[in-house]
Amino acid sequence: MTGKADNVMDVVLNLLIFLITVVLLVRFFRKDGKWDAGNGKKAFRYFTVLSNTFCAAAALLVCIDPANGVFRMLKYTATVAVTVTMLTVFVFLMPVYKTITGLLKGSDLFMHLLTPIMAAVSLCVYERHPITPVAAAAGLIPVAVYGVWYLYNIAYAPEEKRWDDFYRFNTAGKWPVSFVLMLIGTSLICTGYMFVMRMVI
Repeated sequence: MTGKADNVMDVVLNLLIFLITVVLLVRFFRKDGKWDAGNGKKAFRYFTVLSNTFCAAAALLVCIDPANGVFRMLKYTATVAVTVTMLTVFVFLMPVYKTITGLLKGSDLFMHLLTPIMAAVSLCVYERHPITPVAAAAGLIPVAVYGVWYLYNIAYAPEEKRWDDFYRFNTAGKWPVSFVLMLIGTSLICTGYMFVMRMVI
C-alpha cells in the first residue's frame, strides 16, 4: 500500500501534467498575440499533441478518483502514448531531422520529454497495479488509430486537404514498414510497463 506522502506526490505529478498541458494547448490557439482557432486546430494533427492531451485528461481523472479502475487504465494507456511520443523523437525523428535541440524547444521540451517522464514516474512509482497482457495491449489502441488517420490524411484525403508527411513515415512509400515498426515498438513499451507495474517493491 502507498502512504499518504506517496499519494500526495502522485497528485502533484498528475496536476502538473494537467496544468502544463492546458497552458500549452491555450498557447497553440494564439498566434502573433491574437486568438487563432486555425492554428490551434492544426496542432491537433500531431500525435505529440493528441497523446499529451489524452494524458492530461487521464491524469486529472486519476486525481479525482485514484481508485477508479477505468481511470487507472486510461492513465496507463495515455502513458504508453506519451512514451511512444518521447521515444519516437529520440529513436526516429532525431536521426531523420539531424537535430535534438530543435525537437526540445519551447512546448516541445514539455510534450516530447518532461510530461512523458512525469507520466511514467507517476504510473510506475505511485500508481502501480497488476495488469494482464490483454489489458496491457490497450496501449496499442492510440497508436493504431492515429496511424490509420495519419495515412488517410497524407495519402488519401482530398489533395487540397492533405497533410505533409511531417513524420516521414511514408518516405519512398514505406508506410507499411513504418506502421508495423511503430506497433512493434509500442508492444515492447506496453510489455515493459506491464512487468514494472506487476513488480512487488
